Amino acid sequence: MAWQDVIESREVRAVPSPLESARFGRPVERLTVGADAEEALDAVREAVLESAADVIVLRYPAERVGWFAGLTGLGRTAIFADCLVYWSLRAGRGRPPAPAPGLRTGPLGDPDAVGALVADIFAAYGNHYLADPLLDPAAALAGYQEWAARSAAEGSCVALHDGARALGIATLEDDGPRTEILLAGVVSAAQGRGLYAHLLKAVEDHALARGGSEVVISTQSHNTRVQRAWARYGFVPVQAHVTVHLVRTALLSSAGGTAPPRPAGA
Repeated sequence: MAWQDVIESREVRAVPSPLESARFGRPVERLTVGADAEEALDAVREAVLESAADVIVLRYPAERVGWFAGLTGLGRTAIFADCLVYWSLRAGRGRPPAPAPGLRTGPLGDPDAVGALVADIFAAYGNHYLADPLLDPAAALAGYQEWAARSAAEGSCVALHDGARALGIATLEDDGPRTEILLAGVVSAAQGRGLYAHLLKAVEDHALARGGSEVVISTQSHNTRVQRAWARYGFVPVQAHVTVHLVRTALLSSAGGTAPPRPAGA
């Protein structure tokens, strides 16, 4: 989720998510409480009661530890779907790796190529959709591919190459002085070789070239491996947001109170 939505969101209301609704074949809405918002849990409960969506993806500051218990009595089942952690780097203060022979970075504008890379890089990523038995994990991965492909088509994708091979990508969004890394990773066959830091350097160079002052990125809290890489590079943690799926209880009950079967290999 975009940095601006999580850190700076002021309005507490459930907003339709057309892309997710189409992808999963059921109405999905997003409800985000910004880090600086002053709204109480009552405002969140009211927004939930007014929503007709099958699934509400709710995100709120992790320090509001009592909220999860308060998300009851709303005709929905609250499913804890992990926690997003946000990290920030002051552009120009990174600790880049030494140059490596044969490695280069540059834009990648081929949506199909970017989609194929994302399918490999994020095939095993434990995203928040996997917590929800109503949502198809395969559709979730397809969503990441579509998201990255759009970035490529808009000229907002940086790739790491070894010769003619693309080994990693980072999709970006520039907003004023801030560059946000939306998706980033190295293909499975090239992981464990220290290549990810070269990708971070490419993003930092991009931010500096456009006169930016900050690079931000986020991931699920369980993804500690990549957070260690961010810390080594110079990023610092700045915010955490809990993710909860509020699902209409009747939909779960119609499945006998159990999750629908997952696709093979999911």
